[in-house]
Amino acid sequence: MKTIKSAIKLAATASIVALSAGAAQAETGACLITKTDTNPFFVKMKEGALQGAEANGISLQTFAGKIDGDVESQVAAVESCIASGAKGILITPSDSRALAPVIGQARDAGILVIALDTPFEPAETADATFATDNFKAGELIGQWAAASMNADEAKIALLDLNASEISVDYLRNNGFLQGFGVDIKDPTDIGDEDDARIVGNDVTNGNEEGGRTAMENLLQKDSGVNVVYTINEPAAAGAYEALKSVGLESQALIVSVDGGCPGVQNVAEGVIGATSMQFPLLMASKGIEAIKTFAETGEKPQNSEGLDFYNTGVQLVTDKPVDGIESITSEEALKLCWG
Repeated sequence: MKTIKSAIKLAATASIVALSAGAAQAETGACLITKTDTNPFFVKMKEGALQGAEANGISLQTFAGKIDGDVESQVAAVESCIASGAKGILITPSDSRALAPVIGQARDAGILVIALDTPFEPAETADATFATDNFKAGELIGQWAAASMNADEAKIALLDLNASEISVDYLRNNGFLQGFGVDIKDPTDIGDEDDARIVGNDVTNGNEEGGRTAMENLLQKDSGVNVVYTINEPAAAGAYEALKSVGLESQALIVSVDGGCPGVQNVAEGVIGATSMQFPLLMASKGIEAIKTFAETGEKPQNSEGLDFYNTGVQLVTDKPVDGIESITSEEALKLCWG
């Protein structure tokens, strides 16, 4: 684990945006720590945080891991935020469990910690979570896929995130399976279902290259795969390229979660059959507002039911709607694109 000294060194290379009414640095400091700074989802999240910081007079530092799963960089970033005296941290944890100790240090230092997109395990590790209902996001695309084909003849390939078993990964995966009609033995685990329709699971690290490799691996197990679930749209794009390279692109129905403009465009072009749109810009901007309130009043965020989970919404996107499942078209979705 990085030391405080190394964390301070990291802070010197982090992007720091001083936003205030005058030239002086704003009084309230905050940090945004994402899994990567290349995934378009986290680029949009950063955009929302920057907009929120500007609107609320917050000095924002931004950090990111090198790849999805880079816990060490995120630990160093949290340590840097503690050392800098930040009032709040917004973080998408690369590992929902491994980061708990350093998050505890931040909260002990009086910092408000809000998880974005990916809940901690347990959720109480952070003060609050602003995220999609990831199980619901998976369930929607599972229901749509089952209604769009003869589900009894499905051969399902599951393209997950990584081996860390973080909440966003198993929630989407198992939401999809339940929506499709597969019995889930353990909702906090991946890959223990007995359903013969499941060809297998592989990991993608949430990127296109990983999606391509995972799809190639699962096609070697069964070239008859006709349903492909992917953790996100970059992985879906890679899966499609793998299918296309062997002439099977029209054989498999691909479904995903994200709702970014490139992914929605892939729905319009028939690469992805359906996707569940999230709203990362809203997650981040609301998180910044919560940090401002905490800095001014000491009040921690709670929703209307007095809970510390804020559901920022999910919307099914498809150009082939099915009865009983609410959805919007790709044309409508292109006007939203995570907004």
